Amino acid sequence: MKETSLVSNDYEKIPFQEFTQKAYLNYSMYVILDRALPHIGDGLKPVQRRIVYSMSQLGLSATAKFKKSARTVGDVLGKFHPHGDTACYEAMVLMAQPFSLRYPLVDGQGNWGDPNDPKSFAAMRYTESRLSRYAEIFLDELSEGTVDWTPNFDGTMDEPRILPARLPNLLLNGTTGIAVGMATSILPHNLREVAKALIHLLENEDAGLEDVCKHIKGPDFPTRAEIITPPEEIEKIYQTGTGRIKMRAVFEIEDGEIVYTALPHHASTEKIYEQIAAQMEAKKLPMVSDIRDESDHEDPTRLVIIPRSNRVDLHSLADHLFATTDLEKSYSFNMNMIGINGRPQVKDLLTILREWLEFRADTVKRKLEFRLDKVVNRLHILEGFKIAYLNIDEVIRIIRESDHPKKALIDAFALSEIQATAILEIRLRQLARLEEIKILKEMEELEAQRKDLEELLGNEDAFKSYIIDEIREDAKKYGDKRRSPIKERKEAEAFSPTDVIDVQPVTVILSKNGWVRAAKGHEIDPEKLKFMSGDSLLCHARTRSDKPLVFLDDIGRSYMLLTHVLPSARGNGEPLTGHISLQPEAQISYMLTAQEDDYFLVGSDRGYGFITKFSDFFTTYKNGKAVISLKPGSKPLAPRLVNDMKTDRVAAITNQGRLLIFTLNQLPSLKKGLGNKIISIPNKGAGPDKNEVLKFLKILPLNSNLVIHSGRHFLRLSPGNQEDYTGMRGRRGRLLPRGYRKVDRIEINSLESRDGTEEFE
Repeated sequence: MKETSLVSNDYEKIPFQEFTQKAYLNYSMYVILDRALPHIGDGLKPVQRRIVYSMSQLGLSATAKFKKSARTVGDVLGKFHPHGDTACYEAMVLMAQPFSLRYPLVDGQGNWGDPNDPKSFAAMRYTESRLSRYAEIFLDELSEGTVDWTPNFDGTMDEPRILPARLPNLLLNGTTGIAVGMATSILPHNLREVAKALIHLLENEDAGLEDVCKHIKGPDFPTRAEIITPPEEIEKIYQTGTGRIKMRAVFEIEDGEIVYTALPHHASTEKIYEQIAAQMEAKKLPMVSDIRDESDHEDPTRLVIIPRSNRVDLHSLADHLFATTDLEKSYSFNMNMIGINGRPQVKDLLTILREWLEFRADTVKRKLEFRLDKVVNRLHILEGFKIAYLNIDEVIRIIRESDHPKKALIDAFALSEIQATAILEIRLRQLARLEEIKILKEMEELEAQRKDLEELLGNEDAFKSYIIDEIREDAKKYGDKRRSPIKERKEAEAFSPTDVIDVQPVTVILSKNGWVRAAKGHEIDPEKLKFMSGDSLLCHARTRSDKPLVFLDDIGRSYMLLTHVLPSARGNGEPLTGHISLQPEAQISYMLTAQEDDYFLVGSDRGYGFITKFSDFFTTYKNGKAVISLKPGSKPLAPRLVNDMKTDRVAAITNQGRLLIFTLNQLPSLKKGLGNKIISIPNKGAGPDKNEVLKFLKILPLNSNLVIHSGRHFLRLSPGNQEDYTGMRGRRGRLLPRGYRKVDRIEINSLESRDGTEEFE
C-alpha cells in the first residue's frame, strides 16, 4: 500500500509545465496526422478515407442504388470516426460537389449546394449518395493484400490505414487544411497531365522538374476560368512547394455588353453582383448603367454588365472589375502533406511524384505477391485433386473405411494437410465429375499466370511497364480535357478616382471646429456662408473635384483627401474627423491644394524651414504622416506656394519686428524634417511675451513690393529698399523702423499693380 501511494504521489507531482507541454504536443501531432493533413499515398484525410471505406462496406458502388446520406454518416461515426455528425457530413458534401472537387468521390442526389453558396446543401436526412466511378481507384485493390489494417477506435473491427490509390489523388483533387502550427493548400490538377508526367518519370529516371512541367502545365480547377499566373512563376511554385496562383473570369462582348461566362474557383455570382452594385451606388462606376445576373440551368454563369454608352472602353472597364472584385482571385499554394515516412513536410512537385511512385510500386508489389500466393495455393490444391482423380476408387474406399480419413489420405498419397482437407470437402457428386482434362487445363492456365507474376516481380523493366500500363488505362478511363486554360494576361488596373468622377470646379470650406464641405463653382463667397452656432470660417480652397486636398495640423502631420468624397455645401457639411484620424489634442491649421509638382515653403515659428513638393504631403493613411518636425512648444506656419525656385526670395519677420530677406535656393528640398535655420532667434526669457518667434513667412517674387501693415500705418519696401534687409539665411535680420515693428499683416504687390494684392494675410 505504501509503495502504491508513493507511485501515485510521484505521478501527481509532474511539473505543470512538463504536463502541458506533453499534452499540447500530443494534441498537435493528433491534429496534424489524424485530422488536418492528407497522406501522399491516397491524398485523403482520415475522415474522407473512412467515408469512402464505409460506403464501400455498405455496397454503395457507382452502379448501386442511392442510399440516404444519414445512413453513411451514421456508419462512419459509429464504426470508425467518433466525431460530430455535422463535420462528417460537411466533409462528405465537399467530396460530392463537382464545383469544389475536380474529380468528386461521391455521387450525390438531391440538394448538395451550389457555386454561389456551397453551404446551402440540404440536411443529410434528405440527400442520397453513392460512390462515384472515380472512387474505384481507391477500392479495387483493397482486398488484395495491398494495405495494412488497424483496429478502429473501440477495437471491434479493423479499418485500412491508407487506401491503395491507383492515381495520385492528392494532386488531382487537391486539399486544404489547418493543423496546429502548420497548414496545407494544394490545388487540383488534370488527371491526364499528371498521368503523362508519371509515365515520363518511370521511363526517364533522370527527368527533372523542367521535363515534368512540359506535361503538367499548372493547376486545373473545376471551373473554366483562366489561370493568368505566368508559366515561369508556376514552375517556381512547383520548385518550392509554395506560392500563389491567380485566376480570372472569362468574358465575351455581346452587343456592346460585357458578359462573364466563367468565374474563378469558389467565386460567387451573387457576391460579385453585390461588389459591382456597391461600386455603382458609391458612384465609382459612372460608365455602368446596369448589371444583370442571367445565370440559369442552361447557362450556370452569365453575368451581364451594361455600359452607359457605346463610347465606354469595355476592356478597361473589365480590367477595373478584375482589380476590384472577385472576378479575379488568387489561391495559396502550400504543398504540405504526410509523406510515406509518416512525417509532415512541404514538398516540391518532383518529390511528390517520385514519392507517390514509390508508394505505388510498393502497393503493386504487394498486390502481385498476393495474387502469386493465391495462384501457388490453388496449384497446390489442384495437384491434390489430380492425385485423387487418378486414384478415385482408393480415395473413396479410404474415406468410407477409415476412422481418420485425412491422415489416411496423407499417408497413402503423400498429400499435404491442405490438399487432404480440400479433397475431403468435395461433395460425392462432384467427386464423380472430376475430369483430368479440366484439372490439367486449369493448372496450365495457373502455371502461365505464375510465370507472368514471377516475371513481373523479378524483372524491373517488366514491373515498370506494368505500372505504366495501369496508369495509362486509368487515365483513359477517368481522365478528361483541361478545363482551366492558362493564358498570359497583363496585370489588371483599377480606375483612378479621376477616371470615374465628374470633373468640375469646387470651393472647399473648412470651419474652425473642423467641419468641411464642398460647393460647386468658384463664385461662392465663403465669408457669407452660414456656420453652426459658435463656429466660423477657418480657411477655404478653390480647386477641382479631381484634385487632392492636403490638411496640415498644428503638430506637423499632413492628411490627404480626394475632393469628390466631401459632402455638399448645402448643409453644414460633416466633421473632418470622419475622414481622418487626428492625434489627441491636435487640430487642423491649414488646407492646401496645388499641382503635384508644385513646391511649398514650410516652416515653424522657431525659425526653421525647408522646401517640399506638394506630392510629399500625400498619404493614404487615415492617421496621416509626419512632415514638419517641431520642437516642443513650436507651431507650424502657413505653407507658401513657390512661384519660381530660381528667382523667388523669402521674407521672414519675427514678432519683435526683425526682417530678413534671402534667396529661396538657400533652403534645402526635403520630404520631411525640421529643415534649416531661416532666421536666428535667441530663446531668452521665461514668459511667452519675452520669447521671440517667427511670425510671418512669405514668398517674395522677383520685382515685387513688400508692404508691411502696423496698425493704421503701412511701410512699402520696393525692390531697391529691400536690399537693406537682405542677407544670408540664418542671420539675425534687421529691425524695422520704429512704429512698424508690431506687424499686423503683409502684402506682396507686383510693380505693375501698386493697389492690388496677390496674397492677403
